[in-house]
Amino acid sequence: MLSPIKNTKIYEKVMEQIKDIVKKGELKSGDKLPSERDLSEQLKVSRTSVREAIRALEMLGLIEARHGEGNFINDNFEDNLLEPLSIVFMLLGSKAEEILELRKIMEPQIAALAAKNITEEQLIELREIANELNNTEDVETSASLDKKFHYEITKASGNQLISTIMFSVSSLIENYIENSNAHTSNKAIVKIQHEGICRALETHNSEEAAQAVKRHLELTNSI
Repeated sequence: MLSPIKNTKIYEKVMEQIKDIVKKGELKSGDKLPSERDLSEQLKVSRTSVREAIRALEMLGLIEARHGEGNFINDNFEDNLLEPLSIVFMLLGSKAEEILELRKIMEPQIAALAAKNITEEQLIELREIANELNNTEDVETSASLDKKFHYEITKASGNQLISTIMFSVSSLIENYIENSNAHTSNKAIVKIQHEGICRALETHNSEEAAQAVKRHLELTNSI
């Protein structure tokens, strides 16, 4: 799992090896790391170098230090590592039209993939979200449910890489949805479109699922 290190910047090499075993799936979210002593012995480095590496990984959000228990792979390390991407785009002054362009490129194909892979449990969950969305008149609640609706489709794609990429810019998409007029005007059309998306996914029709999402995104661009 680990191999001895012979190089300068020792703590960075320790970091690389720990990140590598996470990428390979040898350590997963919630797993406990070997003790500092064990890591030191396996890697043939000082405990000081191990400690520096763990501290740096903790700052990145990959590792969670629990007092009296040890060091663990953070349950939400994907969010901690990727959320800064949304922040960077916001600081660069991302435009609404750029966010919509990204959604138009990604989300129809995500829906097509979801139509192939979505489970019965996921279909039930998606339908429940759609029903809640259709029955609420509160604008803030509508926006929240709309976000959840689209995230459920992304998860239903079954592709972890796609989900990770989409969630990495979640703050941008959420901001776009919250500022959309879809929940204050043309609500009846939005309801019809969500129904269309659900039906396409329920019948596992990839082409129709992609077109339904595309039509939905075109509407948000026109209001």
